[in-house]
Amino acid sequence: MKKPLIVVLGAGLGGSVAAFEIKDAVGSQAEVMVVSQGDTFHFVPSNPWVAVGWRKRAAIEVHLPPIMAKKKIGYTGVGAARVHPQENRLELQDGESLAYDYLVIATGPELAFDEIEGLGPEGFTQSVCHVSHAEQAAEAFEAFARNPGPIVVGAVQGASCYGPAYEFAMILDTELRRRKIRDQVPMTFVTAEPYVGHLGLDGVGDTKGLLESEMRQRHIKFITNAKVAKVSQGLMAVEEIADDGSVKATHDLPFAYSMMLPAFRGVPAVMGIEGLSDPRGFILADKHQRNPTYPNVFSLGVCVAIPPMGKTPVSVGVPKTGFMIESMVTAIAENLKELLAGQAPTHEATWNAICLADFGDSGVAFIAQPQLPPRNLNWAAEGRWVHLAKIGFEKYFLSKIRRGEVTPFYEKLALDVIGARKLKT
Repeated sequence: MKKPLIVVLGAGLGGSVAAFEIKDAVGSQAEVMVVSQGDTFHFVPSNPWVAVGWRKRAAIEVHLPPIMAKKKIGYTGVGAARVHPQENRLELQDGESLAYDYLVIATGPELAFDEIEGLGPEGFTQSVCHVSHAEQAAEAFEAFARNPGPIVVGAVQGASCYGPAYEFAMILDTELRRRKIRDQVPMTFVTAEPYVGHLGLDGVGDTKGLLESEMRQRHIKFITNAKVAKVSQGLMAVEEIADDGSVKATHDLPFAYSMMLPAFRGVPAVMGIEGLSDPRGFILADKHQRNPTYPNVFSLGVCVAIPPMGKTPVSVGVPKTGFMIESMVTAIAENLKELLAGQAPTHEATWNAICLADFGDSGVAFIAQPQLPPRNLNWAAEGRWVHLAKIGFEKYFLSKIRRGEVTPFYEKLALDVIGARKLKT
């Protein structure tokens, strides 16, 4: 008798871990296969380091097919052109089709650079969203360092990932000081957030105070409630929005180097499928990570539809952090195990947030349990230990991925790193 096939669509931070954990959970009861765009995993949290030359691409990437084969997980890097959930079928980019019994969507987002004129690597700003972007940003930074000028860093309207913007601003500051050219570089942080340290989460602990203090200490000016109207060569037009939605002020910010995080949307393979995705292409999911219309489709990570925290003058999305994604993975793996046993799914993701924001020579860490307030634990702290912890976590995570091991990565981070530090402070 043919075994059920579970297809994991995507092999990023969520998809790769999901494939390992699902296979471990279902064992011989089902086949597991990964469909991804390419054969390589990249550790995205390290991209800001790549963008200043602190890491090379090879150090943060893993070739997945042999690892998946060792775990008895099928793999193709051809990519998906379209999901056909009503037919239980994936249309692949080579024209072939793949029928599935269960589908786990872990695609991550499409980067919506085109929504703002001049934004992105094909325009006039850099990105750290993908390792190839980070490599391009590193080349641009080296050219900049030979002829320094103003820098603008931040996240545009609709963005839902703010940590890397703060990280990159501080990492740039650290690297510029190391090169002894910081005094030649005025820096401005531009963000859609209503205040510094909001992070799409209405703050965690004292992230507002910690990050504002860090900005002032490093002589980085900031503009909040910011809407980027247009980017041209060396100039960013920014509207500062008042609480009533009117334009409070306009800013024409000159720059010699800029990195701006874009808004996200769903990938083309899932965009516009009624019942599966919302108008932005994010996947609809219930408390069991299961699609309400197509109950054999699950989703995890950045591709999941989550409503914003509340109304803000400028659109601010909610981040999907590593610990939150990890808990989605575990819930899906256990729910699939139950379904294969003829039972109803019962597991739910915990939706806790843990973040290590590295600043190059220090950093800020926070825990939000749950991610959305009100919270049972709402804690943030800063120090050089955060920088060291992130280096250690990078090595730990990559070593486990290379071995295909099922490990609660972020739970370990919380308990062993931040948890221990919290007890000492």
